[in-house]
Amino acid sequence: MSKLKTIFAGTGTSLARAVLNEQDWEVTHPLKNIKINRIINHPKQMETIYLATQHQGVLKTFDAGKTWQKTGLEAIPIKALAMDPQDPQTLYAGGKPVSLYVTHDGGDSWKELPALRKTRRWWWFSPADAPGITPYVNGLAVSPDIPRVILAGMETGAVLRSADGGLTWSKHLRGADRDCHSLKFHPTDGDWAYEGGGVHGVSFSQDGGRTWRKPIEGLGKKYGWMVVADPIRPEVWYLSASEQPKLLKAEFAPPAHQDGKARAHIYRKIGDAPWEQLSGGLPDPMDYFAYELVTMPDEPGALYAGLANGEVWYTGDYGDHWEKLGLNLGRVHSGMIVI
Repeated sequence: MSKLKTIFAGTGTSLARAVLNEQDWEVTHPLKNIKINRIINHPKQMETIYLATQHQGVLKTFDAGKTWQKTGLEAIPIKALAMDPQDPQTLYAGGKPVSLYVTHDGGDSWKELPALRKTRRWWWFSPADAPGITPYVNGLAVSPDIPRVILAGMETGAVLRSADGGLTWSKHLRGADRDCHSLKFHPTDGDWAYEGGGVHGVSFSQDGGRTWRKPIEGLGKKYGWMVVADPIRPEVWYLSASEQPKLLKAEFAPPAHQDGKARAHIYRKIGDAPWEQLSGGLPDPMDYFAYELVTMPDEPGALYAGLANGEVWYTGDYGDHWEKLGLNLGRVHSGMIVI
């Protein structure tokens, strides 16, 4: 088993916090009636954690969630967060409607980078965050090699790249999925970037986000969600995905979001090999969607999956064998970290 001690996850209506005390898990919900959209933490000071919220702006803790403080942006639904790997005091926050904010002092002050707002097109929209169909920034990623390189993915509209810290932006990156659900650089190799999307399922880049490809061999066209890569081997990466809606059968909502009927799986890709559907103890199919996949920087081969029914599954051998952890978070919906 891993060295994990604490799991944080957004349930949709609260923050769940699970602490491992010897062999037993204690689950609490320290922040109730708060919608958490993203959770990130400091790469070296693991107990420093930031939350992107729908109505409370960006929240911060220095003590692994015992106490929380507001850092600003309360008037803006913050949908995405990313940290500069070389300067963790610099964070970017993506908002709804499409907008981007930056702090260089760990959240003490924020300012808008207005160029991203100007990229919005009239046909961008999102049916996923009621009320209305206003598009928003759903994915942000900062290159570990060149921190001024930032990727931003919309729900729904485009995936864009900035090479100057968000001052200017490209047009949509051809080959990337316009319906961005997750967007990440590899934590140590900035050549590799990954996207989970709702149109084709998955895309990736091997040149720092300049060009993108959709590898669907072994996968087909799926409704993709969370994507994550092994911390040591960038060619090993994972995707949670479900079937596309069957429109001819009047199935308009993605099965992924239908609890108990998600028809979902977790997939693994290694280099140029086709995608593999993982089993090894996982439910087959998974009736509850894996909204979150988490790797650990010091545990190659380890992967955690947070499911919509609150279960957390773990593998230590790149997904060949899985075990269900002895806890339930109530629900895992948006954001999960393991420290």
